[in-house]
Amino acid sequence: MDEFDELDNFDGDAISGQKFSKSHSGNNARVNRPLQRGGRDGRPLNQRQNLKLSYGLRGWNNENSIKKMRSGDLQRATVRSLDLYSAENDGWEQSMDEKFTRGRFQKLSDELDFDEKWFPLIDYLSSFGLKESHFAYMYERHMPCLQINVASAQERLEFLLSVGVKHKDIKKILLRQPQILEYTVENNLKAHVAFLASIGIPDSRVGQIIAAAPSLLSYNVEHSLKPTVRYLIEEVGIKGTDISKVVQLSPQILVQRIDNSWTSRYGFLSKELGASRESIVKMVAKHPQLLHYSIEDGILPRINFLRSIGMRNSEILKVLTSLTQVLSLSLEGNLRPKYLYLVNELRNEVKSLTKYPMYLSLSLDQRIRPRHRFLVSLKKAPKGPFPLSSLVPTDERFCRSWAGTSVDEYLAFRQDLLLKDFANKYERK
Repeated sequence: MDEFDELDNFDGDAISGQKFSKSHSGNNARVNRPLQRGGRDGRPLNQRQNLKLSYGLRGWNNENSIKKMRSGDLQRATVRSLDLYSAENDGWEQSMDEKFTRGRFQKLSDELDFDEKWFPLIDYLSSFGLKESHFAYMYERHMPCLQINVASAQERLEFLLSVGVKHKDIKKILLRQPQILEYTVENNLKAHVAFLASIGIPDSRVGQIIAAAPSLLSYNVEHSLKPTVRYLIEEVGIKGTDISKVVQLSPQILVQRIDNSWTSRYGFLSKELGASRESIVKMVAKHPQLLHYSIEDGILPRINFLRSIGMRNSEILKVLTSLTQVLSLSLEGNLRPKYLYLVNELRNEVKSLTKYPMYLSLSLDQRIRPRHRFLVSLKKAPKGPFPLSSLVPTDERFCRSWAGTSVDEYLAFRQDLLLKDFANKYERK
């Protein structure tokens, strides 16, 4: 699976503050105009009420829940709600030729005071899949982005497409960072692409990184992005040659308060597990998302789970150093079921995980259970502990070295098993 499938979190909030202003750490200067809200005549707007009433955003009635959400979570939840609403109301929002009709624009103009001059831009942006609900959200979040000349917007978005951003990702980028429409190619976009190239990001990955963390385009290269990279190398201890890999695994690391996140997680792991600095640096290099995870709600519960099944701190550290992704796995939906299958069905002891920590990263339904059941059906499974090494190789090598059958025969068995498991789960419901 592509690493970038996991990277739709922790994006920065809406930009505010003056040009080249610095964040709390003094290390994250962002380049943009102040966030503006309200209509063209200066009348204040209530974002949740306006969007909820006019464009069908449901599930926003619990004000306490909204207040508890981080602003970034609120932003992403809003975008997901907008996409859901657009999908459910596609017949109303999408004309036969997918052009943004005057009638649809008039609805926005009547309800949200859209200026007639904005029609060419709205019409152009609709070609990327944006609907009325999306434009309403962009208007509430950063109205000035809709005042951009359509030719300028086209130049900027075509530049993003030229460096590898996929057409289907433009909508997501605009909803998360509508200010991008205001970033000039010469003074902003090219400089950020050049920065990514300077730290070793391949051309083929630039577009994916921008799509995963579009807010990085709002951070000043000299005052924020380069200092972050220097901190990773000089303070954290990431090798310069590994920076490209780290950023590709987690583009959000470039826009994170890296000093705070590193210091707190380094202190916790060294105290809780007796981890050396070298071990923790290895964890970050392999899985930089570690710096995003909550200590209390994410890291500690998984460490305590491994303790609860009988692992000592030294064994836990060995597992985490080898497979830091364990910290991203669900306790009840992933780790616990795999542990129970390990001891009850495969008849292995917990200590086998220190030799094969990869077991915890394998799919129980797609890999572990099918291979085990397949060898049992062929009477080729040993009577003692099931060999975890049989779960590691590709299907081709597994069939050749362990099962002695064709891959097609194994895949047919797995498909049949998955269908039976699905039917059993459905019957229980």
